[in-house]
Amino acid sequence: MEFYPQVEKFVTEAFLKSPHSGDLRHFERTVYWVKRLKPDADEALCIAAFAHDTERAFRDTATHPAAEKSPKGFLDEAFMRHHQEKGAEIILKFLKEQGAPAELSERVSSLIARHEVGGDADQNLLRDADSLSYFENQIEHFISHKVSEVGKEKVKDKFQWMFDRIGYEEAKTLARPMYEQAIKRLEA
Repeated sequence: MEFYPQVEKFVTEAFLKSPHSGDLRHFERTVYWVKRLKPDADEALCIAAFAHDTERAFRDTATHPAAEKSPKGFLDEAFMRHHQEKGAEIILKFLKEQGAPAELSERVSSLIARHEVGGDADQNLLRDADSLSYFENQIEHFISHKVSEVGKEKVKDKFQWMFDRIGYEEAKTLARPMYEQAIKRLEA
């Protein structure tokens, strides 16, 4: 994996300067789940797993406010589309600057550009790994911070969506107990 360490360093440094530094564990675990679901995952898929949410570190809330401000909350389609496409653009530019082959750069960009909604088999795999890592790493933040900001129903909708979007049966089976625990904690 020639370019993975460079991307990992770039993303880590960007997030350490942002209000989202806690997301780094989510990225590490997304890579873990990609490899668990597909042991022969290539470098592009591993890079995309670590860098899939890069847009958050570079978000300009003046021109693109946080999803919580949308009437649809976390599930706003325009917000998600921007999040995916901007993240893909940032990593594509970075990889090109590092001299990565066009094929690798374009594949990483394509994966990130669909990590929320899926598409082809590897985009779906990345989406599922993202959900698994979300349930492992971001539930506490959503319960302790987001409920007071946006309300229990929007958080519950996010939990449901993150679970329902999982397509691979193995990933769904792995996520189910985490999802059920998240719902119990939310409703407690």
